Amino acid sequence: MSRKIIQTDKAPAAIGPYSQAVRAGDTVYLSGQIPLDPGTGLLVEGDISAQARRSFENLKAVCEAAGGSLNDIVRLGLYLTDLDNFAAVNAVMGEFFKAPYPARSTVEVAGLPRGAGFEVDAVMVLD
Repeated sequence: MSRKIIQTDKAPAAIGPYSQAVRAGDTVYLSGQIPLDPGTGLLVEGDISAQARRSFENLKAVCEAAGGSLNDIVRLGLYLTDLDNFAAVNAVMGEFFKAPYPARSTVEVAGLPRGAGFEVDAVMVLD
């Protein structure tokens, strides 16, 4: 099975030695997206809702570059530096996903790249 690297300018460039996503067969593994503006490469300003919204927009752009959509995601990983923000992130997720929802894990972490308060990664399966 070969791997296909997915890259789009509509999401922030990788800030390390990794790809935005990798497709292997019908499965696409999407790297973590933090709330970086793809145009400036800077962290978006605003509260955790603004950070989550930008991160999900970045994830959506990579999904589309891979030939899919958020509806094709089967698993999400959410990472927050403060679980007190869980309800706000959950509300933003509801703007991007409708039932049936993907499987999900949510983890509080000590820190994220560039001082972000939120990161999301995913696994997508395409037909």
